[in-house]
Amino acid sequence: MWQTPGVYPGDQSQGGYPQGGYPQQGGYPPQGGYPPQGGYPAQGGYPAPGSYPPPQPGFQPAYGAGGYGEPAGYPAGQGSNFGEDADVKGFDFTEQSIRKSFIRKVYAILMSQLLVTLAFITLFVYHQPTKLWVQKNPFMFWVAFALVFICLIAMACCGSVRRQAPLNFIFLGIFTVAESFLLGVTSSMYSSDAVMMAVGITAAICLTLTLFAMQTKWDFTTMGGVLLCCTVVLLLFGLIAMFIPRNNIVTLVYASLGALLFSFYLIYDTQLMMGGKHKYSISPEEYIFAALNLYLDVINIFIYILTIIGVARD
Repeated sequence: MWQTPGVYPGDQSQGGYPQGGYPQQGGYPPQGGYPPQGGYPAQGGYPAPGSYPPPQPGFQPAYGAGGYGEPAGYPAGQGSNFGEDADVKGFDFTEQSIRKSFIRKVYAILMSQLLVTLAFITLFVYHQPTKLWVQKNPFMFWVAFALVFICLIAMACCGSVRRQAPLNFIFLGIFTVAESFLLGVTSSMYSSDAVMMAVGITAAICLTLTLFAMQTKWDFTTMGGVLLCCTVVLLLFGLIAMFIPRNNIVTLVYASLGALLFSFYLIYDTQLMMGGKHKYSISPEEYIFAALNLYLDVINIFIYILTIIGVARD
């Protein structure tokens, strides 16, 4: 606001501010304080009843009897979770509950794989026409071997293959059937009682090691590098043994070391799946990868146990 030159605000006669200063008598804010008498917010709380703000996009805190973040009518003191969506209310989405659901899913997949494998082994061991058909068609062994190799590389190296449903289940199903076929062919070369003995020993070992991995305070998840080195040594040992004339002692030592190594792998993979108190853990999104690791551990233990029994009988 422009003022007349030479006129002071207090000089009302010459066009200045009203006499008594600005603001006018009564002061600013007006008598009774600001906001008006009754306080701010108005009696009845803020916002006043019937004047709740309109809903906005995204999460908005509710004003109600339970306080900030609780919907109206929600019992005070029993607190709804802040930011909880109405569709998932009542579920405790903590790390522990997610991990338990992940473990159940992994073991359900693993049990399905083992049942399919056991069915193939039983068929090839006890059904003579099937055993004769495989012996007359050896190319099926190499077809199954190629499928196992391709599916294993795809699931291990391509994250989208093992995480995207139903593609992950398709690859896992093909791998399981092909691997079960290979194990059935291998088992058909042994007597039925030796195979069933190997199945029983493998089941006992895997159950014991799984319980040990869940109960022990030792953290095996830090041993990944050691296990990798041992695997490379075992691989080199096997390659060298191929060029040595057949020797039951060498075969027995090799099979024993292999069973021991994959027993440690079973503990390692079980603790990776469990997470929690362990230093390293596998993501709950990787349930296919976790089931695949455990399945391979069990299968390798079975193969080495079967080899030990076969050598001992020879």
